[in-house]
Amino acid sequence: MSANEIRIIGGMWRGRKVRFPGVQGLRPTPDRVRETLFNWLGQDLSGKRTLDPFAGSGALSFEALSRGAEHAVAVDRSHEVVRALLDTAARLGTTSLETHCADALNFIARERRAFDVIFLDPPFDQAGWTQLLPAAAARLAPAGALYVESSVAIDAPPGLAATRRDKAGQVHYHLLRHVGSSD
Repeated sequence: MSANEIRIIGGMWRGRKVRFPGVQGLRPTPDRVRETLFNWLGQDLSGKRTLDPFAGSGALSFEALSRGAEHAVAVDRSHEVVRALLDTAARLGTTSLETHCADALNFIARERRAFDVIFLDPPFDQAGWTQLLPAAAARLAPAGALYVESSVAIDAPPGLAATRRDKAGQVHYHLLRHVGSSD
């Protein structure tokens, strides 16, 4: 596998390659972390709607679609990245990926839909958690899950609680849910 590709690790597209451009700051979620995340979420995401405001390689959106998600919204500010996401969706034969070329925080602020799973995996040097976490929490469905990947451990914002957390190398990852919702 080349430096600019990852493999989908589960679901109907298991083993298929996803290629992405060599854009600075693009850091795909490692296989081991993706495997743990989808174990936490459950392998079957049938009917779920996901939002990936820092889509990058598209690994998280394509993993979700591969596992039955109904619709995945992938946002990235790079036109080159968005074109690659569309190319991958075409190669996989899916029309369930919706792409936007936009700033993540601006997109979340104007978006009105609720999502069952939101993947927050911003470039580590640009996180802005104090704005990003509450904005994403506002778009999270009542029984939804907010995945957060960061270079440091994060604290859940008011109204959310960390139900799972782990660390792999320099990557801290967390699964947050509304306080009182079941895992």
